[in-house]
Amino acid sequence: MGIRFDSVTVAYDGNVVLESLDLTVGPGEVMALLGPSGSGKTTALRAVAGFVRPESGRVLLGGRDVTDLPPYRRGVGMVVQSYALFPHMRVDENVAFGLKARKAAKGEMRQRVAEALEMTGMAAYARRHPRELSGGQQQRVAIARALAIRPDVLLLDEPLSALDAQLRSGMLAELARLHRELPDVSMLYVTHDQVEALTLADRITVMDKARLQACGTPRELYRSPADEFTASFVGGANLLPVTVGSGGVSFAGTELKVDTEGALAGARATLCVRPHLVALGQGPNQLAGVVREIQWRGATHRLYVEVDGHTVMADLRELKDPPAYGDPVMLHFASEDAVLLPAGVTHE
Repeated sequence: MGIRFDSVTVAYDGNVVLESLDLTVGPGEVMALLGPSGSGKTTALRAVAGFVRPESGRVLLGGRDVTDLPPYRRGVGMVVQSYALFPHMRVDENVAFGLKARKAAKGEMRQRVAEALEMTGMAAYARRHPRELSGGQQQRVAIARALAIRPDVLLLDEPLSALDAQLRSGMLAELARLHRELPDVSMLYVTHDQVEALTLADRITVMDKARLQACGTPRELYRSPADEFTASFVGGANLLPVTVGSGGVSFAGTELKVDTEGALAGARATLCVRPHLVALGQGPNQLAGVVREIQWRGATHRLYVEVDGHTVMADLRELKDPPAYGDPVMLHFASEDAVLLPAGVTHE
């Protein structure tokens, strides 16, 4: 069952928090809604769940208009960041809650609870209470509860944000496994974490200021972002203000050879280069600068280099003898590793 937002607008007291959203999530697809706080992504999720009523537009599930249906009649499962488990109930009782609300037969309820707990690796904890579980285990129970009703649509609202880094990584792997085991379940996954979106989603919708900014596969958005916001929010990027020339661009008085097809000579634009594609030393598209900060990140060093008043980031692997603060350095990048974008508002 797919999800369709048909020009959905949501407003609170005249304040628009989701504006004219047109988006389709295919059957069995994992769609991540990625964006900063206040971008409208959770509102979109709640509109599918039935917890908010659109001011205009329609929400459709499997082609059926559910805009006016209450949540319990939509057949969706939902997982939130706070787990929302009942502390006085055992794990199996929590998982059975949605089935009880639907008045499932006792035999069917036992079977579905057992299946959901087995699928999430929590079968051995069925008789425990939430207080006896770790955060990661509690989130597994919350996912099991959502899966027990066998939803066609699974909604996940920042489900890993309360977990530490190691648990988050493990839960991402578990969600990816669940996706493989439940190929017909459509998932709408809200997050502000780009790693989660890039790891899990078939497609990513980037949102900002209540509007959809871009939508595409993780590879498309990472390698060929359509604008500055998408480039900076999906993966992080160097965004350099440039002027388009006949065979390249000019940045800080330096001529750089990049693909300018479709750009007008003399126009202002933004050059996007990912930090891991910037190398240290001499080479093509060379930039001279001064180290202003250096961060050791285990497998990499991140250099922040000032180039004519602009900061250029370089992520360098296995740097045994890194430069020091204030050292002059040369950076370079390959022409094919740069993407030319329309100039953002900061450069207009």
